[in-house]
Amino acid sequence: MSRQSTFTAALATMLGATLGGLFLWRSIRAQKRKVLKGPASAETVQAQLEADVTASQPARQEPQAQKLLRAHSLLEVPPVIVSSPEEWETLWPGFQKELSVYPVLGLDCEWVSVKGKASAVSLLQLATFSGRCMLVRLLAFRDAQLPLPEGLVRVLSDPRVLKVGVGCYEDGKRLTHDHGLTLSCTVDLRYLALRQRQAVLNNGLSLKSLAADLLNVTLDKSLELRCSDWEADVLTQQQMAYAAHDAQISVALFFHLLGMNTEPRLPAEGESTFVQLASCCQGLVDVPFRARYNGEGEDGERRRRSRKSTVESPESGDQQVPDPRRNKRKPLGVGYSARKSPLYDNCFLHAPDGQPLCTCDKKKAKWYLEKGIGELVSEDPFVVRLLFEPSGRPDSQKDYYLTAKENVCVVCGKADSYIRKNIVPHEYRRHFPAEMKDHNSHDILLLCTSCHAASNVHDGVLKQRLAEEHSAPQGCEEGIRLLEDADRRRVRSAARALLSASDGMPPSRKEELLSVIQSFFCNGQQEVTQEMLQKAAALETRIFNESYVPHGLKVVQVYSERGLRGLMDLERCWRQHFLTSMQPRHLPPLWSVNHNHDKYLRKYGEDLQIQLN
Repeated sequence: MSRQSTFTAALATMLGATLGGLFLWRSIRAQKRKVLKGPASAETVQAQLEADVTASQPARQEPQAQKLLRAHSLLEVPPVIVSSPEEWETLWPGFQKELSVYPVLGLDCEWVSVKGKASAVSLLQLATFSGRCMLVRLLAFRDAQLPLPEGLVRVLSDPRVLKVGVGCYEDGKRLTHDHGLTLSCTVDLRYLALRQRQAVLNNGLSLKSLAADLLNVTLDKSLELRCSDWEADVLTQQQMAYAAHDAQISVALFFHLLGMNTEPRLPAEGESTFVQLASCCQGLVDVPFRARYNGEGEDGERRRRSRKSTVESPESGDQQVPDPRRNKRKPLGVGYSARKSPLYDNCFLHAPDGQPLCTCDKKKAKWYLEKGIGELVSEDPFVVRLLFEPSGRPDSQKDYYLTAKENVCVVCGKADSYIRKNIVPHEYRRHFPAEMKDHNSHDILLLCTSCHAASNVHDGVLKQRLAEEHSAPQGCEEGIRLLEDADRRRVRSAARALLSASDGMPPSRKEELLSVIQSFFCNGQQEVTQEMLQKAAALETRIFNESYVPHGLKVVQVYSERGLRGLMDLERCWRQHFLTSMQPRHLPPLWSVNHNHDKYLRKYGEDLQIQLN
């Protein structure tokens, strides 16, 4: 074959491959459009997923600004209002098709707060992965005495459709209380952000902060919009955009936190899209968010809607709104006292024959020198040899207490603002038997203030699970140390009412209140005196709950029923929880979830008589 013929054949092959690739690309793109416009089916769902994967192949080389454009594009999709069954039936089929592709709904609610009292939820926002958003005016159905659409009721309670947002679990409680709706399969984005370690924790965990930090999107959270009249006959364009953006950005954040805006994948064989998404949220579904920080969370924002304020906004009618000067956001971790000196000095103690015994701080090492019971072997590293036989020696030279440790956060490696973290919380450890309290420094690690606050959030989830599994309530009415006595409270209220408004009170009401006090103090046999009224008005209404058992003690009691192995399981549970939830990258060498367990069994045996503190 001539050189010219070879060149012609190669050119034809290249042209053919190019045209074939273009034809394939156009086919996949057409299928994707068909999913959004035509009837849903298994084939179109598969084509949608393939299109997502194909479109995202170069994502790893894609500049960050281009990735974030997708979130901005969701916000450009105009929302639609639903105020009647007819409007719902017209719009719902399109939403169903999108849910067949990705069963995820961004969700949020709006309501009016008048003079510190929250009214019923007036607006429900639902957004799909494409940004399509429906604003359901719930009060419009109630006012017209119409039942809520059956499709809405079903999708909210559907356990195979994820509802994502900030404070969506709490929104579900309001929807149940106000409209009898059941909301299930919720995922709070704050938990997901903490788990994925993608949140810029110093900026807080509100929806506004997450949108700004992760998606470079600025949400308008002005008081005029946030506290505007959501029950107005006609919502303004600004209100509609504000409401829709909360739901749309929730969906964008969900996929961003799962990494699916850059590396979406087809479900494995036999695995549905829902299973793929739900597996990324394991342990976070239908879990209320609990955090120990003073951030500006959406739940905090919602509480402020119902809180009386010293400042009224003329733009918001009757609503009381907070003074913004008094609600400055504090970073996650504020309130924790950071150490001012390193925890680890990495000084070494040696036995008289030179065997390494353990590491310790310099103050302790110098104490042996000052008492004349040790001698200095080396300045750097600081080594002290004891002049007496120690009570015990390490079983092996590969011992956790012989390793030098860095003064850094074990999670992120930050070398300043660190504090000690009890991996097994003190409320459990304090009740352990004395045999398991020796050498506890293994379970005390350094974390920076932000990671410490995040870890406490995760700890709250495990504590709640332990509380439910072992009937060990945390602060509920059946478990608290002091209980409110209803009878004493009624007597106190009656006395205060008589002292403050007796002159203008109807005689029948006055007699009724006097009888309450009379029956409590003198069994109805004696008249109520002024001194008795004063005493009743100052009555202590809380009584000691004799059946009270602290949460930590109750959990330890349950595990101790299986003896030493049971308590070792509780220790292992908390250590593994820390590894799973925080994924520390800078743990000290030889740190282990089974630390000291073999030693306990050898030293005390499985039949150790457990005596709890």
